[in-house]
Formats: sequence, structure tokens, C-alpha cells
Amino acid sequence: MAGIYIHIPFCKQACHYCDFHFSTNQKYVNEMTVALCEEIKLQHNYLEKEPINTVYFGGGTPSILSKSNLGAIFEAIHKYFNVKEGAEITLEANPDDLTSEKLHDLYDLGVNRLSIGIQSFKEQVLQFLNRAHNRGQALSSVNEARNVGFNNISIDLIYGIPVNTHEDWVNDLDEIAQIRPEHISSYCLTIEPKTVFGHRAKKGTLSLKGEDFEAKQYDLLISKLKNIGYEHYEVSNFSLPGKHSRHNSSYWKQDKYLGIGPGAHSYNGNSRQFNISNNPKYISSLKQGNIPAEYEVLSREDKVNEYLLTGLRTLWGVDLNYLKDIYNYDLKTLNDSYLKNLISNKFATLEANDLKLTEEGLLLADEISSSLFI
Repeated sequence: MAGIYIHIPFCKQACHYCDFHFSTNQKYVNEMTVALCEEIKLQHNYLEKEPINTVYFGGGTPSILSKSNLGAIFEAIHKYFNVKEGAEITLEANPDDLTSEKLHDLYDLGVNRLSIGIQSFKEQVLQFLNRAHNRGQALSSVNEARNVGFNNISIDLIYGIPVNTHEDWVNDLDEIAQIRPEHISSYCLTIEPKTVFGHRAKKGTLSLKGEDFEAKQYDLLISKLKNIGYEHYEVSNFSLPGKHSRHNSSYWKQDKYLGIGPGAHSYNGNSRQFNISNNPKYISSLKQGNIPAEYEVLSREDKVNEYLLTGLRTLWGVDLNYLKDIYNYDLKTLNDSYLKNLISNKFATLEANDLKLTEEGLLLADEISSSLFI
């Protein structure tokens, strides 16, 4: 099974922490929609006719698109790809966009999973992050979505925010317990150089509270969600039973996917494609029937290292037999002492040739995986 990712590169305003590719100038939304549909057509053979199991609208803010723009993109996807019945169709949305009318439009178009960027339920924190919504809109967006019929909702939260105390963070998690979404993605605030926060940090007007503060909030996140029935299935992702993100899980399991739009990436098992992160140049190129992208052929080492990097972040870990059979990489033999050390220190387990990190090990997932790289 394969997936399709559609990057919608527009936002109402720039959040102070975000370094994804987007523009607050919505002048070219219609032209971008045409370009996205053109790329879908040109890429119709990229996945070699594999059935599409997931479609994911990310960004940016896909929820700012009109029903007609989204409808055109859906029409192109169904025209050129075999979307499997029961496919997971996710759309990222901001709470301030999710009016009853908008939600009905999304439901009618076939969206069956919403990923709502709430980030926090505290007004002061939302203002600090420069989010476009408020607490009331955060709560009402979920209620409205339920009323329309959405029964698969994911919520994004950010922890490690300097103006957020541990008590504030616990209050956010208490709100989650009341709302009980099917899925939660929670990430630590990071300071990216080309963002507002990045510039403030460089000037010395912004600082984080440090790793101990962030680790404490991560521990609170894990313990709270586990206590109310959520499965911690990836470093930053939690779900109720059977509600994993099928789309994101496909990335971690190295399934093929096609990325459409400026800044989108694609993977076909042997190479990666990276679309240009420039809206006018992307539109201009697609008008001429060309996909503005660079390509990278992956080596054996690349594939092994990516499998380790993504797999060790998940509940299911990495299959040592798979590494040996597919890539002729005997991880266990080549890293015997390091693995024994991980296991003895309770950072990992090894059962039936599946190497999995414990909760303690997940805190060091990137460090551990890089130590096992070819």
C-alpha cells in the first residue's frame, strides 16, 4: 500500500516557531490549486499503480482552502490514482477555520480524519506562539467536528514552552482527558533559526528553560496519557487502540509515498524526490508541464540508516531479520556489546529478533539509532 501527501503552502499568519514552507500571501491560491492538480497528473505513474491507502493534506494550513479548491484536488487524486475503499483521508486544520459549514464541506469531500493544531488551551501560550485561534475556538472546533460526524480526530500539542508551567501543562492534559481525541501528537518546542523565536533567541530576548524542564513535561505527557488509555506508539505520538495514524506509520515503516506541492518529498523505495520550496517557481514550472524537483538515489547505507532512525522511534521497533535478509546487515553481530549494554541498562529489549526501545530509551532514540548506523 502507498500514500499521497499534499502540501498546502498557505497560512493566515506565521506562528513564531514554525519553519515549514508556507506563505501568508493567499493571492495565488487558485493558481496553486491548478498546479497541484497538474503535478498529480504528471506523477500518476510514480507509485507504479499501487493502491492508495492514505491521503494526507498538510501544510501550511489546508483548512483555509475553499470547498471548490479542495474538491478539484480530490477529483484529480481519484482520477489518476486508485484510492482504496476505506482509505484514511487526513486534513490538517486550525480551530479558527472549523466552522460548522467548513466541517460539513470537509466531511462531504471525503475527509475522515482531522488533525487539529490546538497546541495549547491557555490563552497566554496561544498568544506567545502567535496562534490565530483562542481557547474557546480550540474547544468548540472539536465539539463541532463530533457533531458533524468526525470520529477520528487528532490533536497537536506543544510542550517545553517557556511561559507554560508544569501546572499549566497538566491542565492542558486534563483538557485532553475530557475531550478524548482518538490521537495526540505532542512535540517539544524547538527554536529554528529562521523563525521569529530563532531571531529572538539570537538577540538574547528568548530562552528555553532547559532539558530538565522539557524532560519533566515529556514524562508528565507519557504518564498522563497512559493512565487514561492511550498507547505511546511513537516518540511523539499517542493513540487510542486501533487509531494509529496510518499515514505517518507508513513513513516509519518505509512504505512508498508521493508528495505533491512545493516543499513536498516523495519516496519510491529506491530514491527520494524533493520539490522546490518556492510557490511562484513551483506554479510557473507546472504551467510548463515540468516538476521542479531534485532527486537522490538511496544507497544501501541510506536505507538501513533510515530504517533504524524511524523504526526505533516506534512501538514496533526494528526487525533484525529484515535488516539481514533485505540489506545483508547483521546488526546483532556487528553491535553485540552495544546492544547488551542497552538491554542491561533497560534502554531496549530484544525479543524474537525485534529490537525495541523502552520508555527510557525513547528519550535517547536519535542517539541510539545513530550509534547503530552503518
